Amino acid sequence: MSIVITPFAKARLFPRDGRLNAIQDITPAQFEQHLNAHAPLKVLDGYAPFCKLHVHRNWTSTRCLTIPITDDNRHQLRSAYEARNKSELPVLVRWFEGLEAPVANYLVVILYSREQLEKEGERIDGDWGIVGCLYTAEPDEIPMAPITMMRNALGVEEGGSGVPIDREAYRRSAEFWQRNANWRV
Repeated sequence: MSIVITPFAKARLFPRDGRLNAIQDITPAQFEQHLNAHAPLKVLDGYAPFCKLHVHRNWTSTRCLTIPITDDNRHQLRSAYEARNKSELPVLVRWFEGLEAPVANYLVVILYSREQLEKEGERIDGDWGIVGCLYTAEPDEIPMAPITMMRNALGVEEGGSGVPIDREAYRRSAEFWQRNANWRV
């Protein structure tokens, strides 16, 4: 099985500005090489048959993706409408400003099958394409953000995958994201 990084993931996981809430210490090519050379600790099923999650112990200084919301830090939450790329419509996002998460114990790599990526207009040379990565304290996924579930249900034309919303998964996601937020420096 061969794994390659997609342009979408490369831009999000390895931004040119070097921000601290992205993957640290390695290049996209080194990331790809490591994933192909080292078996994951475990493989989780993703939200659809074309999606798999490979759990790897964090070999970088990459920090956790989220921080729990508390009464002491709630005042540091910020929000704005943002698009992930130029072709997508902006959606409301929120994050902590002025806080840093601890170093993650695990990198949970999100993979899509070659067939799904072709359906979404992305051709790859490998069997699986990296579309994202979760940086976590535990060897498990964190729930997909509710807006991502909505976008996926809208279909490929709107930047999604075309997978209908699982209402119970959506409720679990909303519950998690009510108590946690991403962070930026």
